[in-house]
Amino acid sequence: MKKNILITGTSTGVGFESAILFAKEGFKVYASMRNLEKSNTLQQKITEENLNIEIIQLDVTDNNSIEKAVDYITVKDGKIDVLLNNAGAGFAKTLEQSSEEEIKWVTDVNYFGVIRTTKAVLPKMREANTGHVINVTSVGGLVGQPFNELYCGAKFAVEGFTEALASYVSPSFGIKFSMVEPGGIATSFMENAVAKTVNNNGEMATGDYAPIFQKYLEGAQSRATSENTSPYQTGKEVAEIILEVAKNENPPLRIRTSEWAENMCNLKTKSDPDGTQLVNQVKEYFL
Repeated sequence: MKKNILITGTSTGVGFESAILFAKEGFKVYASMRNLEKSNTLQQKITEENLNIEIIQLDVTDNNSIEKAVDYITVKDGKIDVLLNNAGAGFAKTLEQSSEEEIKWVTDVNYFGVIRTTKAVLPKMREANTGHVINVTSVGGLVGQPFNELYCGAKFAVEGFTEALASYVSPSFGIKFSMVEPGGIATSFMENAVAKTVNNNGEMATGDYAPIFQKYLEGAQSRATSENTSPYQTGKEVAEIILEVAKNENPPLRIRTSEWAENMCNLKTKSDPDGTQLVNQVKEYFL
């Protein structure tokens, strides 16, 4: 039977590439995005290549939007085999200079959005005693980085959230959980993150942090142009890893998507690279 997948954040980047790859692999793809006005590029690809992709509206910050999308899919197909929580947003700004609104926004998009969509699909997956939730996190979910404390905090939260679910939902109801942890992605993601630090005059709003932030930007630009140490992958390269995880009968709990990402997290992951040992230990302690 053909499997279907719900993907969030498919207007660009990893989500866009994932929708195409999964469709070519034979999945029925529900490609969701907050703003359907940004669907033209994907729709053109669907038409050109006759892909089995249906574009639907879903805003991860809006419960009603999520419930409507999930209900639509389950009524139409009776199931959701895979949920790919890809929607997210970068944010590079100091805590001191972040407004309460920005703090809530970055947490809402990157963490609460994952909770909402996961909660919406779990009942159907539990009834079917099968399913796979794949969360795109980041090396920033394992390693705190300069000017990314709010983003990293949200991604750390996703990591803990996913680990906890895997410790009891997986063995009890056959639902798999995975976290895909890229380094940098060569899309507009980083540009959008840094844009948050610009004030109304187009100047970097970093105040006393300006010299450190300048050094941070120079380092990011240097790494981006380095052939040997660049953390940046294309959206398609990351999407290919996600597809392999989804096809795996025994998928890893966590996986980095590049050598750079692996090296970045090595001190935290070398004793248990895919997270399986830790989850098994937690199950022994508590269940």
